[in-house]
This record gives sequence, structure tokens and C-alpha cells, in this order.
Amino acid sequence: MATRDTEPVWRLRGIRGATTVEANTRVDIIEATEELLAEMIARNDIESSEVASVWFTTTPDLNAEFPAVAARLTFKWSHAALMCGHEMQVPGSLPSCLRILVHVNTPLRQNQVQHVYLRGARVLRTDLTVNTEPTRSVGDLLRRFSGSSDEDS
Repeated sequence: MATRDTEPVWRLRGIRGATTVEANTRVDIIEATEELLAEMIARNDIESSEVASVWFTTTPDLNAEFPAVAARLTFKWSHAALMCGHEMQVPGSLPSCLRILVHVNTPLRQNQVQHVYLRGARVLRTDLTVNTEPTRSVGDLLRRFSGSSDEDS
């Protein structure tokens, strides 16, 4: 979509992601969150100033840390609204699962948004997990954000 001046039309989009966490520890929850967020950011070319809000959920068996801590500390998302909660306890659902829904202002069309499912969470959306291997190493993705700041605009 573009205007007559060929300026892209920006819309609020929801970008989903999920992964599994090795163990219910602070380190493992933060690591899994960093990996998933970094991949979501890279695949959708997200700038921190474009993030409106983020909703993090975990299965009830993950409670050693708030996943939002990774967004604040690693990605410097200090102005975006962040919220954490637990998923419903549905019998037979995937355990140790972390889900993220990023609300972002973007020129991407709905069908251009790339949802990300990593590790054991690939089974949740097999229709979207054709290419779910990380595009780069987590270290490379995290280096992109070191020293970056969250803008207020």
C-alpha cells in the first residue's frame, strides 16, 4: 500500500512468536526470550521506536522471571508497554512454552509479517514454520542491539 506520493502506509500489526524454554530458571527464560525477540525483530525489520506494546505469556510451569526483563535490559525497550501473563492450562498443551505478541507500527502488509516459532514451539503452527531456523546466530542479532536506545517517537 502506498499513497500517491509513494509513501508507505503504516499500520499497527501484531507479530507472533513462540519458543520453548529449557528449564524454569531466570537465565533460561531470559535467554529464550532474547533469542525469540531477536529473531522476530530481524525477520520483520523492527525498530524499537516502532514498538507500541508487547504481551509476553508463559505456561504456568515457567515463573522464575518475567520475560519482559529481556526486552527492557537487552533491547532497551523502556518506552514500550510490556505485559506478562500465564497461558490457560489446557490439558495436553505444550509445556515450558513462551509466547510473544509484539504490536508494532510498520509499513508491512498483513501477509508480509513473519511470525516466528522456534525450538519445540514449531509444532504449534506447522503452517508458518517452513523456515524457522534462526536467520543469524543469536550473538550476531544481540550485537545489533547493544548500545541501541529506545526512542520516544
